[in-house]
Amino acid sequence: MATKDVQTGVNDIAHLGHEQHSVVECVRKLIKTIVSPVSEEVKYGGILFTSDVQFCGIFAYKKHVSVEFNKGAQVDDAFGDLEGGGKARRHLKLRTVKDIESKRLAHYIPLALEAARDYS
Repeated sequence: MATKDVQTGVNDIAHLGHEQHSVVECVRKLIKTIVSPVSEEVKYGGILFTSDVQFCGIFAYKKHVSVEFNKGAQVDDAFGDLEGGGKARRHLKLRTVKDIESKRLAHYIPLALEAARDYS
């Protein structure tokens, strides 16, 4: 079975709701602004991002979008915004586009990439 291309995956998210689609598009744009080079692929029901190592993914749900950091447990969470208690992953739940700023996603993206590189 062929994997979906990223744009098809993003278009599918629009079926969950306008807000989720807007959040996903804004997060994708932010990641591409902060990390270069970066590639995307649709996998595990979300959009995964790689820049020499896989470091995060976006997963859309009915009521929120989760930005998952592969090695988020290794990130210094000075603001206490990261959620989760597993061995490796942490995430940010975004319900609106405004949450991207209020939960400081731009701060966490480079830290997540650094952690993924350090602990791979």
